[in-house]
Amino acid sequence: MSALETQTNEDQKTAGDSFLNDVQGSVVLLHGVFEPSVFGVVKSGKGTELFVMEGRPSLESAQTTCRELLRRKIKPTLIADNMAGFLFYRNLVKEAWLACQTVDDQGALCPIGSLIVGVLAKRHNVPVYVYPASKESRLMGGQKDIFYFKGIKVAPQNIKGYVPLVEWLPKKYITETRK
Repeated sequence: MSALETQTNEDQKTAGDSFLNDVQGSVVLLHGVFEPSVFGVVKSGKGTELFVMEGRPSLESAQTTCRELLRRKIKPTLIADNMAGFLFYRNLVKEAWLACQTVDDQGALCPIGSLIVGVLAKRHNVPVYVYPASKESRLMGGQKDIFYFKGIKVAPQNIKGYVPLVEWLPKKYITETRK
């Protein structure tokens, strides 16, 4: 490794660590768009930070979930969906909350990305709570949902897009279903 690579890695580590050092206590990771009544049980402060996954491809969670929290004078931290693994790796996540469209004794239908959160939570011994979603999502998105971001094309020509918007989370990854 070159001196420049070493310096760059140290700078990145320091920048990330300084932000995470400001996180006091535990992190509750929220994924999905929740029924408004769910926010009545959200507790912020006193050692609890709320991190909201953005909810690609529509970013609906970033918009709706964050707005609901701000209405309640709770200031969340927004993260890209693929940053959840980093938070688990750093042992910061103490609870994961997932919105679900339907639930039964076999599991729950949740937003895409929930299975990753469930697997990470199980691996890190973090409880996963499933709450009702505010509305049902389409099962599949269109290619434009993945080829464009905020109206700007981000994918090259001549490729296909696969855009599931929900996925089944098996019961073994769910600690408790809450209403």
